[in-house]
Amino acid sequence: MLWRTTLCSFLLLVYGFDKRPAPVRFEFSEAHMGTRFRIILYAANVRAAAVASSAAFERIVRLDAIMSDYRETSELMLLCKQPSGTKVPVSKDLFRVLGAGQELAARSNGAFDITVGPLVRLWRRARRTGELPDRQRIAEALDSTGYKELRLDRSTRSVILEKSGMLLDLGGIAKGFAVDEAMKVLKRHGIPRALVAAGGDIVVSAPPPGARGWVIGIAALESTEAPPSRYLLLRDRAVSTSGDAHQYVDIGGVRYSHIVDPHTGLGLTGRSSVTVIANDCTTSDGLATAASVLGPSRGSRLIDLTPGAAALFRHVGEEGIVTVETNRWNELPEPQFTEDRKSHREEAPIPTPRPGR
Repeated sequence: MLWRTTLCSFLLLVYGFDKRPAPVRFEFSEAHMGTRFRIILYAANVRAAAVASSAAFERIVRLDAIMSDYRETSELMLLCKQPSGTKVPVSKDLFRVLGAGQELAARSNGAFDITVGPLVRLWRRARRTGELPDRQRIAEALDSTGYKELRLDRSTRSVILEKSGMLLDLGGIAKGFAVDEAMKVLKRHGIPRALVAAGGDIVVSAPPPGARGWVIGIAALESTEAPPSRYLLLRDRAVSTSGDAHQYVDIGGVRYSHIVDPHTGLGLTGRSSVTVIANDCTTSDGLATAASVLGPSRGSRLIDLTPGAAALFRHVGEEGIVTVETNRWNELPEPQFTEDRKSHREEAPIPTPRPGR
């Protein structure tokens, strides 16, 4: 009978007298990388939450110092200042992001291209002045771009810029990488339930207590003030939305997006957005930009060839909003708006296209 008594005592200890406090929701927000990073997490107490979130933000700050194209002293900008043809050793973090960018560039046939810096700067000026970039300047900028002119040497973790005047821009992938890295830090600090968001890039881990997932709204294309048009239910996934809701310029009745087509050097025209689900935010961030350039038909093929990825394309046509879903989109679980919506809808921000800087 002793073993039965011992077993009953053990079960009572585990199931009947567990005095561990229920995890509490905490939210933190800081401005980095030209946008606002938001961390929502569940922790046992305020100290555990503060320590974990501080470490995550510190990681983001370090990555910003490496990859910013607004800081002349960032590792990325110092790399771009080196003479063409020079083999330049770089940090592990920068090499990882450059490698991810180059892999996507090859898979998308150059629709995603981290060498578009000269073109991006022309269109930043266009948004400030309301004037189209001069055709000659676009041609000159195109001469200084091309992902095949960026070479990576994995054996020495070095980078070579083959053309003079090359300028790298990681705006289409760096935030996704930073969000992923922040989540890794939270997990190392014993935080299994969290969400990290930066503009249109979001990654989530295990869902809030009692929820099936994080409920995330997809911003309406009609108006930035309109309520979400659709919702997602995610756990251990990432989502990125790329579009021109906030960053565009209207010149001569034509709406030009901040997203530049690397092949033509021109900003995309028309009103559109692409929302991509992937296994990590580095992937979803880059794919959202590449798919925006490729459009629904070619972009869908790229998404379908990416393990675990799905996408929703939307653009304004003559008869209203046109929606295209990739093959795996319909396999995504949908939130049941009963108690889930009442309790957890506020847990997740609405993905919106990346804000300007």
